[in-house]
Amino acid sequence: MGIEFLKNENIFHLSGGDVSYILKIYKNAFPMHLYWGKRLSDPAISWYLEAPYRRKKLLEGTEPDDPMFLHEFWPYEYPEYGMSDYRPAALEVVGQDGCCISELRYEGYEILEGSVELPGLPSVWAEKEDAQTLKLILKDQILQLQAELYYTVFEKTGAITRHTVLKNLGKDSLKIKKALSMSLDMKHAPYEMLQLSGTALREHWIERRKLGIGETYLESTRGISSHQENPFFALVEKETTEQNGDAYGVTLVYSGNFLAGVSCDMYRSARVQIGIHPGNFGWRLEAGEEFVTPQAVLSYSQKGLNGMSSKFHDLFLNHLYKGKFQHAPRPIVINTWEAAYFNFDHQTVLELAKKAAKAGIEMLVLDDGWFGHRDDDTTSLGDWFENSRKLPKELKGLAEDVNALGMQFGLWFEPEMVSPDSELYRNHPDWCIHINGRKRSQWRHQLYLDLSRKEVQDYIIDSLSNVLSSANISYVKWDCNRRISEPGSEGLPPERQDELLHRYVLGLYHVMDVLTKRFPDVLFENCASGGARMDAGMMYYFPQTWASDNSDAVCRLKIQYGTSLCYPPVMTTSHISASPNHQMLRQTPLDFRAAVSYPFNLGYELNLCKMSDEEIEKISEQTALYKKIRPLVQGGKFYRLLSPFEGNQTAWMTVSQDETEFLVWYYKDFADPEEAYINVRLTGLEEKAHYQAEEGNVYSGDMLMNLGLPIQWKNGDCFYQMWHFKRLDGIDF
Repeated sequence: MGIEFLKNENIFHLSGGDVSYILKIYKNAFPMHLYWGKRLSDPAISWYLEAPYRRKKLLEGTEPDDPMFLHEFWPYEYPEYGMSDYRPAALEVVGQDGCCISELRYEGYEILEGSVELPGLPSVWAEKEDAQTLKLILKDQILQLQAELYYTVFEKTGAITRHTVLKNLGKDSLKIKKALSMSLDMKHAPYEMLQLSGTALREHWIERRKLGIGETYLESTRGISSHQENPFFALVEKETTEQNGDAYGVTLVYSGNFLAGVSCDMYRSARVQIGIHPGNFGWRLEAGEEFVTPQAVLSYSQKGLNGMSSKFHDLFLNHLYKGKFQHAPRPIVINTWEAAYFNFDHQTVLELAKKAAKAGIEMLVLDDGWFGHRDDDTTSLGDWFENSRKLPKELKGLAEDVNALGMQFGLWFEPEMVSPDSELYRNHPDWCIHINGRKRSQWRHQLYLDLSRKEVQDYIIDSLSNVLSSANISYVKWDCNRRISEPGSEGLPPERQDELLHRYVLGLYHVMDVLTKRFPDVLFENCASGGARMDAGMMYYFPQTWASDNSDAVCRLKIQYGTSLCYPPVMTTSHISASPNHQMLRQTPLDFRAAVSYPFNLGYELNLCKMSDEEIEKISEQTALYKKIRPLVQGGKFYRLLSPFEGNQTAWMTVSQDETEFLVWYYKDFADPEEAYINVRLTGLEEKAHYQAEEGNVYSGDMLMNLGLPIQWKNGDCFYQMWHFKRLDGIDF
């Protein structure tokens, strides 16, 4: 396991699980990529580099300082701009001469046990026994710029993290224009690229496209990771499926503007990259200072997309968030938003809580409208004190009354925003992101607070701390309902204005770090108009995310299916809402809505006070069932079986870590006349084991995986089936 250095060949072999990652220091000068894929027994593959790589005649007899040495014909690990490499660079730095050129050369290496911490940034972490880290030291002698490339390889999964540290060793300042977290060159480009794209109410839809000559990049320039394109992609072969074939996954532990994707050159070699978006980005690096890029995460599997996803899930569940709720049961909540919107008071909330308590729901979350004088979305963001008209007993009294019912109490915030109609804005109009002399564009009647400024960070920390200390609050829903425009800060000098968007993210991370450490018993949930900031950076601080403001069960099948490609279901909240649904106006059965939510974090988003006794009884049955299966749902291994992007059906399953128990769900959105007989093939089971379904039927593992479960035919829309199996080892249901 870990990192092996083959001195005679100048090769580093990073290995873990069933994965190898191999790079070579070519001519003792440049780190070059050799291989990333299925684990190799013999990593001595220098011949792979020095065989005809592209145009042999140009390569023979050349040294790094030879005029014939052309950078564009070599597979780099971290390419710079300006040195005869015309593919996209990972690094662009402007020196005192105004020229944007650099050439990093190898200086040495270190091998460290465990992972390394990224100052001010979230990261996937590991104890010493779980991983090893390679630190490559490179230097540009003219710029006096040192670059440290970090590679951490994880023992269990073979997942690899990468980030870069840039240090100014000279006496003059440098200007960083582009500094990606990861770049590698693959000799043969995979056939296709898979991404998660969409918009509000349609997050994380899967798009799979053929890679051709040229650039295929994803990006966000909205100040957050965005609804439109998630900071995740996978490279796959044409024949790759959920269960079989090569899948190379890449994501970023970062919550701001990003650039990610692939550039294929004229020989179909692929340059794979991810990092901070270079648009409107710059960083002034003074003498003696350093700049740290966010962390990239790489997950390879030869067992298809499910194999790749399983490694991401394992890594994020065990090596990302590390607070109290890492492996603790997540409560069943009811949120007041779709139940009441802004129209509530102490008594109406309490009546909703009484109904919820009787139905087995464990927590009530009071959403937007409890603060300032907020009766709609035009006012009061930033004024984090109770609306005394709505809450005459204050939050403390309401929390006590909810707690007396045996329920926990949670609260909604949108801490990064300010309403122009607010006491905060009237007192500090300069605290928002803006450019003097230009309009301050509003979205939902609000502006962004400038978290690059310490005084703004301190205000948010202090105001939220006061609220969270004033009552027994067990949960915070942290929302973010707009995107950054007119990016300017009165707290930065003109030459540093292009640092604002990254400094904003660093300020946000500081605020979340302080608050989550100050209130370790509070469960924080991430939300940004739904899934606009669903990324591993947020999940480092907040262990779950509201995947979409669209709670329609049929839409959620695609949203949740796509989300699971990278992010674990336990980190995804899925609520049962009213019918007709408030976003789609679609009518769906209550049982179907519940079945879509069961494999994730179950909750409710409707007005129980308007439901019949029969419906309340049905919800009681749902919560009882979920509590029974919750340890398996929230602690098991998740596999996708049938894709809603490929037809009218969806299926997935969750298997316990010891493979003694599993759940299977099948869904059909709309009825088909006289459809074919369907069997759903399972995965992740022991072939020779026997499993008993809850109704008593016994099946062998190989039969379930090769023949599959038969689906009964039933007419009508929104049909589902659910099975609960246990391995035959004396365990009773």
